[in-house]
Amino acid sequence: MANAYINLYKNNPTAGGTDGTAISTDGTYTNPLTVSLNATINESKTVKLAVRTEAGYATVGDTVISDVGDTNDRWKLCLTENGTFTDSITISNAITNANTVFYAKASSVDTETPSTDRSVSLQVQTTITTA
Repeated sequence: MANAYINLYKNNPTAGGTDGTAISTDGTYTNPLTVSLNATINESKTVKLAVRTEAGYATVGDTVISDVGDTNDRWKLCLTENGTFTDSITISNAITNANTVFYAKASSVDTETPSTDRSVSLQVQTTITTA
């Protein structure tokens, strides 16, 4: 289920576009962000994501996107695909109903056992106003 004001999108969204698939926000995992990794080789993968508001809304001031949860040390975020990945990113420009692209990197370690880890969420903190 999508949020009424702002959402995150996966499946290779286009910067400035309105494509991508909304990531579920209701905790039911109907459309979660998923990354399959081979922990035996300490694999990591980078995925392209986007954030955008619903039509008629925009953000005011900074928007902070962060990873929270039990294994959030294995998730990092960056505004560019090849930049420095950190626990949170800050988007200073207003976010509108056009995609603002960012990247998430998931990593594994060879001491992990295979599992479906649902302990990490991406959290968006911002102020939204009518456009």
